[in-house]
Amino acid sequence: MKNRISKEWIIIIILAFVKLGIHLIVFNNYELHRDALLYFSLGENPDWGYVSVPPLIAFISRFSTLIFGQTTFALRFFPALIGSVSVIIIAKIVKELNGSLFAIVIAALAFIFSPAFLRSNSLFQPVSFNQFFWLLSGYLIIKLLRTANPKIWISIFIVWGIAFLNKYSVAFFIVSSLLAILLTGLRSLIKSKHFFIGGAIGILIILPNILWQYSHNWPLMHHMSELQRYQFANVTIAGFIIDQFIMNFPGLIIWMTGLIVFLFFKPEKQYRPMAYTFLFTVLIILILHGKSYYTLGLYSILFALGGYAVDKYFKPYLKYVSIALVLLISIPMLPLSLPIYSLEKMENFTKKTAEFTNRWEDGDVHNLPQDYADMTGWKELSSIVIQQYLSLPKGERDSCLIYAENYGQAGAINFYGKKFGLPKPICFNDNFLQWAPDSVPNASMIYVNHEVGDIEFLFNSYKKIGQVNNKYFRENGLQVYYCSQPRDTFRIFYSGKVNELKSFYR
Repeated sequence: MKNRISKEWIIIIILAFVKLGIHLIVFNNYELHRDALLYFSLGENPDWGYVSVPPLIAFISRFSTLIFGQTTFALRFFPALIGSVSVIIIAKIVKELNGSLFAIVIAALAFIFSPAFLRSNSLFQPVSFNQFFWLLSGYLIIKLLRTANPKIWISIFIVWGIAFLNKYSVAFFIVSSLLAILLTGLRSLIKSKHFFIGGAIGILIILPNILWQYSHNWPLMHHMSELQRYQFANVTIAGFIIDQFIMNFPGLIIWMTGLIVFLFFKPEKQYRPMAYTFLFTVLIILILHGKSYYTLGLYSILFALGGYAVDKYFKPYLKYVSIALVLLISIPMLPLSLPIYSLEKMENFTKKTAEFTNRWEDGDVHNLPQDYADMTGWKELSSIVIQQYLSLPKGERDSCLIYAENYGQAGAINFYGKKFGLPKPICFNDNFLQWAPDSVPNASMIYVNHEVGDIEFLFNSYKKIGQVNNKYFRENGLQVYYCSQPRDTFRIFYSGKVNELKSFYR
């Protein structure tokens, strides 16, 4: 018995290291994603809340850069690590179901080679951690269903509370899980005092963020309305449903088997709430026009259920066929999952699939997948700004302002310019607006935007000093101007603009 357990865990740990190793091999192939540059800046300003995200990602950013320095590796290590730990949790779910080692291998391989999880665990975003928290709480719920031990509610609510501080979309999973338990005749589990104790602990965990939201006039609501207007408007029912199959297509036979078996097979009735949770969550997100990837945290749970179901109900040769399909389908898809190709090669690779792989949130088809287009151009932009700033006489440099139009530009300048002594850029987008000073002196300014904008009316002199020319960059053609001799109207215009924008959060 001891040897069998030891062998199981050796294989599980090997699989976890395979997952980690895949990401460490390619971590430096592309630049940081625009969102990672924002989260790095959040980490420099720890708080209990931000305009577009809860606080956890900022604390992870701060912790990782304290350990590994201000590097690309620092911001890509923990998403890769959390993906590796997810393999272990998947194995524990299978073991909780009394599944075999072979079932663990099936489930783990489906997760490791999933295009969606390969992509998300390569990016420093709340998404990877959100997926992990869904998986971990799924494991705890399965343990609750198996043991009927209500004390597990306390652990579940602690995980849910921390998950809420990472990404608010965990609310979809929480509502769906509780609804699934209620509708499957397990109300006795919810009547326990431990459910209410756990709920109280969960509320205490999220309370600092709720209070922050309240004191800042609920910026989450403003952010959600912006998403509804500019991003969710392009979400279609057909596209959403198709994405559910495409995101984890190599492991389709595994996660679909898990869903079907736990929905309809009587021997697995005990764990049917997990299948219902999947259906309810997908339905809620679909009704609210959420993005298709919001459901991803569910699939790692389905991989565990599917590995168990395939091993238990498939004939031996079909088990090997299911593993072979995962590998045969996922390997050709690897360039869509990981940044292993050059941008030029990636453009050619996606020409035939662009309609599906290169459709951005604006609804249009482009030359690269959107995430990849968000991982280039930032160094070029920052170098233009850095060179101009360092070329200024010291007296002028000390008072020079830097303005960027969006958080990606501002985050890049902040990340790459910090070691050269550049001031934090002023930006009216996302949380940079919160950090923008209420007033500024009449000083020269380095201005980053696609167009001249208002600077021609605010400065007596301005000149274009550079432009990012990179057809793969999402903001190709982005221009940099040096503005000097500010007019008296500059400070008045700035103060009026920044105070108008900040009034949303007061």
